[in-house]
Amino acid sequence: MHMQNTFQLVALDLDGTLFNSQSQVSDYNKSAIQNAIQKGIIFVISTGRPYDGLPLELMKELGIQYAITTNGAAVYKVPEKECLFETCMPVSLASEILEELLQLNIHINLFLHGNAYAPAKCRQALMSIHSLPDSLKDYMLTTRKSIEDMPAFLREQDSGVQKMTLNFPEGEDNSFPDRIKAMEILDKYPQVSYLCGGFNNLEFTMSGISKGKGLALLCQYLNISIDHTIACGDSENDLDIMKAAGLGVAMANAPREIRELADEITLSNDQDGVAAMIQKWL
Repeated sequence: MHMQNTFQLVALDLDGTLFNSQSQVSDYNKSAIQNAIQKGIIFVISTGRPYDGLPLELMKELGIQYAITTNGAAVYKVPEKECLFETCMPVSLASEILEELLQLNIHINLFLHGNAYAPAKCRQALMSIHSLPDSLKDYMLTTRKSIEDMPAFLREQDSGVQKMTLNFPEGEDNSFPDRIKAMEILDKYPQVSYLCGGFNNLEFTMSGISKGKGLALLCQYLNISIDHTIACGDSENDLDIMKAAGLGVAMANAPREIRELADEITLSNDQDGVAAMIQKWL
């Protein structure tokens, strides 16, 4: 078992972890992080979100300077937006997959250069997804640049796509028929791998990319042993960073299969679970 004082770095997921159900961070969580930072602990955001989806004001207020974004496809220094590591899907591959996905009734987010884009025709699908909280819908509507011809836009880019995220309207009896079709499309492309980031979505990147790999690269960069890190999260895209870190902590609001694979379980995101984890381990 770890001694409490050996941890040097904490990686925090945002949605469902540091953020409560209203996508806000409680004062209690904030002060716990600030106290730990004063003791020399480094905090890192590790999220499926792109750079432009990071809470930059909050990170500045707390003193958080690094972010593993888009499930590990890009690691940034904040607020310089300095990209330390990046692995993208080539534009040709991304546009080929996109052409197929656009036949389905889904909402698609594409992340390039840390910016977020969505095909214009997907807006209707987003409005009809009932399982997504309004705070996340608002976040998507306000932070995504709407593009009429997405495949053409992609082909004009000089760098590839960090990640794509797919959200699905519900079918009958709580099923997501287009989600199964999307998986069948993605299964044809061994170059990419997909997982769920919460709310029945699918997120895909180049194969071999993960938050855990992002953490390993950042630890090398900062000269910290990965054994001296804590990773805290609530969904499938957090599993491998929880395994990679010295201590993997699941939120009480995480699905059961995530909680079962964690080393520790803390309180939920609506009960300041991050602060509780900090108090116990730091």
